[in-house]
Amino acid sequence: MAKPRDKTSDSPRHGRSRSAGELIGAAGGAAFKRFGFVQGAVVSRWSEIVGERYARVSSPESIRFPTGSRKNGTLTLLVEGAHAPLMQHLGPMVIERVNRFFGYEAVAKLVYRQGRIPAKPVAPERPAPAPVPAELGEGLRAIADPELRACLESLAGQIAATTGPPAVDAAAADPIPVPVIRSIS
Repeated sequence: MAKPRDKTSDSPRHGRSRSAGELIGAAGGAAFKRFGFVQGAVVSRWSEIVGERYARVSSPESIRFPTGSRKNGTLTLLVEGAHAPLMQHLGPMVIERVNRFFGYEAVAKLVYRQGRIPAKPVAPERPAPAPVPAELGEGLRAIADPELRACLESLAGQIAATTGPPAVDAAAADPIPVPVIRSIS
């Protein structure tokens, strides 16, 4: 005979579908911590942290913290060959900027490893925006925010470049099949 379930030990069941992130929970975070990165934003925002010039020749690999602590960690940097001495001289500045990014004294030491920086993927080239019609251009010039004005000009150009809503050829379109419901008697 099966044992009755202890309701305090199991989580309640839900009759809904859940995302993969919800199912995995903290397992993904544990995996990142195991491989050294507590916060992946350090990698993705490295050029903002140290500047574009130094981000071209260096890349963060991992952060190791002492057991049970989240401060005084060791940041491992992958640095291109001849740039390693320069990055060693800039070490205090890198530590300060990384700690400013975290908001606390997260890194106390840097370790350098020489190697090739992985190539960043090339962003696809976007087509040039269509010219804005003259009748719309005057109204858009009165907008003070340049970013909003550029977005609205781009939208107006795209709308002007279209010929209207897409047309569907009725002869070529497959008709929607009507389901046949048969009763069994």
